[in-house]
Amino acid sequence: MPNQGPLQGLRVIELASIGPGPMCCMLLADLGADVIRVDRLEPSGLGLAMDKRFEVNGRSRRSVAIDTRKPAGRDAVLKLVEDADVLIEGFRPGVTEKMGLGPVDCHARNPRLVYGRMTGFGQQGPLAMAAGHDLNYIALTGALHAIGTGGDEGKQGHGGRPVPPLNLIGDYGGGALYLAFGVMAALFERQRSGRGQVVDAAMVDGAASLASIFFGLKAAGTWDASSREVNLLDGGAPFYSTYETADRRHISLAPLEPKFFATLAAAIGLDDKFVKRQYDRRLWPEMREAIAAVVRGHTRDEWCARLEGTDACFAPVLSFDEAAGHRHAGERDAFVEVDGVVQPGPAPRFDRTPAGRPRPAPAVGEHTDVVLAEAGFEAATIAALRAQGVVR
Repeated sequence: MPNQGPLQGLRVIELASIGPGPMCCMLLADLGADVIRVDRLEPSGLGLAMDKRFEVNGRSRRSVAIDTRKPAGRDAVLKLVEDADVLIEGFRPGVTEKMGLGPVDCHARNPRLVYGRMTGFGQQGPLAMAAGHDLNYIALTGALHAIGTGGDEGKQGHGGRPVPPLNLIGDYGGGALYLAFGVMAALFERQRSGRGQVVDAAMVDGAASLASIFFGLKAAGTWDASSREVNLLDGGAPFYSTYETADRRHISLAPLEPKFFATLAAAIGLDDKFVKRQYDRRLWPEMREAIAAVVRGHTRDEWCARLEGTDACFAPVLSFDEAAGHRHAGERDAFVEVDGVVQPGPAPRFDRTPAGRPRPAPAVGEHTDVVLAEAGFEAATIAALRAQGVVR
């Protein structure tokens, strides 16, 4: 069954990798692109090994298993490239060139190809060839330094350590999303020029770009970059923070604007002096204690009943299981079940060309025969390649 969505008709060749590359291709596949993943015949030993049912980022594409180290395997991939719009690779700089699948090789076959490259440090620079992961990339951008605790026992602004924010900022926010955006921008430009180009997406670049506002705040003198939990958006402001409830769960409060803070204050019975002096940092420690004391007086569900849906800028802090079952997510069908696994559905949404239901991740080589046949390979040729150990 073909994918549905606004990208229907777009063909993407994905050289199997880990992290942001697969997620970028998931985003494209979710929105209708025909993503063909070129898998190795044997596991690479990279990433987290798991049953394909749980490989959410690998959903909604097709898989061919090809040994690209062999000339016949390389040629088979180049044959697939001839009819593709996009190629995505996530290797260190120079690896695909050594494989004979670099930009020059691919553009010789298809000058219109958009060649997307996903790395941590970029295609050049003193760290370009170093191994790393999300945490290392965001450490270089200032983003990791700004996220974490201010110190022991709630002493804000002193000591403490940076806290890994999952791998959302480097791998996915600064990596997958910027690669997808870059690919779509190159496709838009291709409409004018008729030519493809290379998209160099580096997680250090994307993560730094995500932090643009904080560089501006720092330059304006309104962000203290030397400490944590002392600024407006890092947990320093008592009206932009999380609080523990009576049942040892947590809620989030974020009424940054005075009118929203006034709504919260009225709803929880906060002293009016805090409303009048919301941005007076000298009052923040007392304000925090006052809010914490009130919040501890009720359970999370009680706070939901009182504040959810109001302009108090409130939300309960949910686990992944709870998030999938929340009534708002249910109303929007934000989560789907694929092969027995609950997972987020395609995003964003489109009114005329909605995305279809995601399909399970393919088994390695599940579509080898079909995809190669579409590319013009005869059945006898495919059988011969399989006998030679070139495909599976």
